[in-house]
Amino acid sequence: MKLTKTVVMTSILALVSGAAWAQDPIALKLGVLNDRSGVYADLSGEGSVIAAQMAVEDFGAADKGMTVEIVSADHQNKPDIASNIARQWIDSDGVDLILDVPTSSAALAVAEIVKEKNKIVMISGGGTSDLTGSKCSPNTVHWTYDTWALGNGTPTALVKEGQKSWFFITADYAFGHALEKDASAAVTAAGGEIKGQVKHPFPGQDFSSYLLQAQSSGAQVIGLANAGGDMINTVKQASEFGITQGGQTLAGLLVFITEVHALGLEAAQGLMLTDAFYWDQNDGTREWSKRFAERHGGDMPTSVHAGVYASTLHYLKAVEAAGSKETEAVMAKMKETPTDDPLFGKGEVRVDGRATHDMYLFKVKAPADSKGPWDYYEQVSVIPAADAWRPLDQGGCSLVK
Repeated sequence: MKLTKTVVMTSILALVSGAAWAQDPIALKLGVLNDRSGVYADLSGEGSVIAAQMAVEDFGAADKGMTVEIVSADHQNKPDIASNIARQWIDSDGVDLILDVPTSSAALAVAEIVKEKNKIVMISGGGTSDLTGSKCSPNTVHWTYDTWALGNGTPTALVKEGQKSWFFITADYAFGHALEKDASAAVTAAGGEIKGQVKHPFPGQDFSSYLLQAQSSGAQVIGLANAGGDMINTVKQASEFGITQGGQTLAGLLVFITEVHALGLEAAQGLMLTDAFYWDQNDGTREWSKRFAERHGGDMPTSVHAGVYASTLHYLKAVEAAGSKETEAVMAKMKETPTDDPLFGKGEVRVDGRATHDMYLFKVKAPADSKGPWDYYEQVSVIPAADAWRPLDQGGCSLVK
């Protein structure tokens, strides 16, 4: 009889617990922190907010006992502004998760604030591989790309093709420095040589003197360790100087489809690049990208937008699995549960916070080969996840035992 009462009481408690869940849903507040007015606004900006909203909707958060509010802010690519916003969001506004954070110096600064406050940041736009290396944190997940993956993808492929001598034009901040460092190491490891490098202010306008130095170096490849408007202006001015016509190759080490769109295929054709996502890869990427474009003025998503979507989705799955938004519980679920979404496929979040997935080597099409708007890339090869990311024992992350 006592056993029966125990079973009945357990059942009642379970029902009460379920009713409480239904009456008191988990309230989440997500903050998309990025560039909304500067050189990285097109590749992140409002598109990242849309991507996060789509993840919440596709996950069906409301039907799963969660209320989700999304806020956004412009960090203007400045680490001090990014830090202040992150601190206010967490201390005063109740933000649980910070998303995107392009510009590596801003991403590193926000990661420190989030660690101090014991919240979570999932970075899609910031690129430095230090985020999962010497600056790794138990509160950081780095999703879409990093300087190690980009620095190994395109340079390794070009050196293997015989283009062994390189000169770098580098944005003078954390991202540019990290990208040049990782790319230089890849060139050297593949048997190439570095002819020289020059750093330009971020953001920059006039790249003529840097391009002339690169041209006079005689390097076969000019590696552009910059991004956004800086990369676009460098490529445009290189075209004016006839650099590619003179036999040198331009390698964009971080190129987004919005930049190819701004350049036009006439200027960008033949450019080799490594990226994590392209809208026209398969049925899953096409379906999602067309829905995104309908909400974003017809513009197709960048890999940063895709990364915000996929990271938000993985976070929501982890909250559901944990039954809580408590940081340690959610981070544990994100690392123990394989990643799986229609944009990046299957992967994992490693102990160092690195989200792994395949990367891809693309070549920008010639105008005659494009079948319509945004048909810009030809996929050259797949870089499997096992090869795409820095090995765990080489990053210097304190979380790796």
